[in-house]
Amino acid sequence: MKKDILFVSPFEDLYKTAKHLIKIHGFEEIDVEMGDLEEGVEKARLAVDNGTRVLISRGGTYNLILKEVDVPVVEVGLTAFDILKSFKLTRQIKEPLAIIGYRNVIKGYDIIEELFSDMDVIKITLDNTDSVEARIRECVEQGVKVVVGDTVVNRIAPKCGCKSLLIESGEEAVLSAMKEAIRVLKAAQAESDRMQRFMAVIDYTSDGVIATDKDGRITVFNRNAENMLGKTKEKAKGQLISQVIKDNEISKLVGSRSIKVDSIYDLGNTKLALNHVPIFVDGDDTGSIITFQDITKIQSLEKKIRLELSKKGFVAKYTFQDIIHKSSIMQRCIKRARTYGEYDSSVLISGPSGVGKEIFAQSIHNTSKRRTGPFVPINCAALPVNLIESELFGYVEGAFTGAKKGGKPGIFEMAHKGTIFLDEISELPLDLQARLLRVIQEREVMRVGDDKVIPVDVRIICATNRDLKTMVLDGGFRRDLLFRINILSLNIPSLNERKEDIKVLTSYFIDLYCGEYGKDTIGISSDALEYLECFNYEGNVRELQGMIERAVITCDGNEMRLENILESDSEGADILTANRSNIFDEEHTLKELESKYIDYISSKYNNSKQEICNVLGIDRTTLWRKKKKT
Repeated sequence: MKKDILFVSPFEDLYKTAKHLIKIHGFEEIDVEMGDLEEGVEKARLAVDNGTRVLISRGGTYNLILKEVDVPVVEVGLTAFDILKSFKLTRQIKEPLAIIGYRNVIKGYDIIEELFSDMDVIKITLDNTDSVEARIRECVEQGVKVVVGDTVVNRIAPKCGCKSLLIESGEEAVLSAMKEAIRVLKAAQAESDRMQRFMAVIDYTSDGVIATDKDGRITVFNRNAENMLGKTKEKAKGQLISQVIKDNEISKLVGSRSIKVDSIYDLGNTKLALNHVPIFVDGDDTGSIITFQDITKIQSLEKKIRLELSKKGFVAKYTFQDIIHKSSIMQRCIKRARTYGEYDSSVLISGPSGVGKEIFAQSIHNTSKRRTGPFVPINCAALPVNLIESELFGYVEGAFTGAKKGGKPGIFEMAHKGTIFLDEISELPLDLQARLLRVIQEREVMRVGDDKVIPVDVRIICATNRDLKTMVLDGGFRRDLLFRINILSLNIPSLNERKEDIKVLTSYFIDLYCGEYGKDTIGISSDALEYLECFNYEGNVRELQGMIERAVITCDGNEMRLENILESDSEGADILTANRSNIFDEEHTLKELESKYIDYISSKYNNSKQEICNVLGIDRTTLWRKKKKT
């Protein structure tokens, strides 16, 4: 098994020194092999192919290896003692000599020569091994008899007709190189571990991730990029982005160095949501990061999230498309509500009971950036006073008698990253209004019986059928809380204010209940529809819905008639019960039915003109005119 570090020794004495140091210092991660120049390079290549991560060598062999491999290479240098030792030997030589070596050797001799100026030595600095023989012959032509240098110099010198002296690296230099190689190995291992962790994170992120260098060549290509683009990272890395993603717009985007977020691109049969960010290090352009997701996967994930929330009952089912209307007043109301969906401020929805305030709240949620989060509704009037606090804010184990083991989160915690809908906010007790105000201001809750706060990120939509400003004046509602929840206000008109919607609503409810009860679709007679359009709806859409449901059940033909409507209306039902024989036993005109109905309402409300007009949905002048005609 190959070791992590290989010492390539150009000559035998260095080989022996390295083996000796490995043994006495216990360097188990280092191996030694003999190899000079090309032989050394070949052994280095083979070792790297088999997993060696750091190399050590000396002189010309070091320089050759450095150019041929992609792993760190540590040079066995020369210590001051090594240079002094060789300098001492050269001083003993009385013949003309030259020192031939690489820059570090010559520089070392220059420093020592300044101390001993009595020597006349030719110094030749080598740049590469190809010039060694030529440089030695130049020295010989100048009368040099001895050359001093490394293994290469000593091997070539005899061919040039001169003597040679080897500059050796001592134990100190070899030991220093080994320790440096071990340090480099540990740093490489740490970097490798860091890169593996980084790639693990990149590979298991839900996005496809591609990184490029400044030339647009791919350096990172994660697993999801492989899956989405049908290319392996081995084939993709090193290629231009245009060679991997066949889309001119994306190639231009990478070349433009501009930031792009949530852009939609068609790539064959796949739609991608793509982000692009250029990378600058110390102001220098170093490349780009591209992240992208398959839009169908995003839609699938959103569906899964909604399914999970649906299981808990925390999902908004309605959107603005579900609001049945025709009137301009409702169109304006919906337009304003859509605008509110773009913001995160609190909304106060007002309007009488039955107008559909929760449908609007759900629609606003489904238009907002929180649409994938929970929608948690609570009716403040439906909870017992002693339970409201624990339902809103939650409680810890043992907070009160009957508290659930382990405690329970409140609706604010359950609505985290979503919307909380507080219906009938006017019914919240004053002491809890103060706590609600704090939650809105501080964005944190404290469970009942606990002393720790929990951060929450929720949007609050409130609804009321009462006049909160009047309640503030009467002391029934906190002024500061009203200011907080009424940042955006929305008033839903009553059904009596939008009579033109009654026809489309009636048609919708007829189709709905015919389908629900397995009946063939039925129509509605003109007099029945006219009755519904003239009716005074105290319960708004909810009341109309109930009337149509009962009428569908009682209708046994293919058309809903006034009789069915009157049977479904409690006031009309009284007429039907009291006067069935003289109304429906023979033919009656709509005018006669209207007259009888006015008489019935007049009798029921003791001829109080105001109450009669309220029920009939007409003014006093119209009432007087109709009575005069009868």
